Amino acid sequence: MDATLDTSLWTSFAAIAGLWLITVISPGPNFVATSHAAVTHSRRAGVLVAAGIALGTTVWSTASLLGLGLLFQTAAWLYQVVKLAGAAYLVYVGVRMIAARTTAVSAGPSVRGLSAIGAFRRGVQIDLSNPKAAAFFTSLFAVAVPPEAPFWFQATIVGTVVVMAGGWYAIVACAMASTPVAALYRRAQRTILRLTGALFVVFGVRLAVER
Repeated sequence: MDATLDTSLWTSFAAIAGLWLITVISPGPNFVATSHAAVTHSRRAGVLVAAGIALGTTVWSTASLLGLGLLFQTAAWLYQVVKLAGAAYLVYVGVRMIAARTTAVSAGPSVRGLSAIGAFRRGVQIDLSNPKAAAFFTSLFAVAVPPEAPFWFQATIVGTVVVMAGGWYAIVACAMASTPVAALYRRAQRTILRLTGALFVVFGVRLAVER
């Protein structure tokens, strides 16, 4: 590999990492899902949701490198189907939260139906419910990843965005499961649960109507 290509690769890497950092720390469905699991169930549940989000990020980023975004652009109907399915899932989760009965905060690994597997699965489902991630990664990779980039570089990019996503949401889970936050939740859990559910409904509706 010549020096010019090597410099270009690491410049691209820095650009992708920087843009992804800004994106991943911006509040959205993933943030809400992780926070909700950590506060209402346990730190472990929140971290498992974060792990599920990391897996979802792996799927979207890898698929984008393989051309999923281009497929969505070519078959617009397929993108609409995936988008509406994701939007429906977010609304479904939100409505269930709004209608749910309040539960006590626990430090256990499983609380009233949210098992370890359930928490992990929720993270995967929430992340995969947003096909805009594929469009984001495709656009970013198309601009920042040189066509001649070797496989090891592509693997490094995917690994980096996955670690950044999983690491950030794991930090969120630990912070939200702290004693002061749990105490706040106990004092206003019904209001917080309804607000969280409403946010999911808003995210779902916004995803459905956005072009």
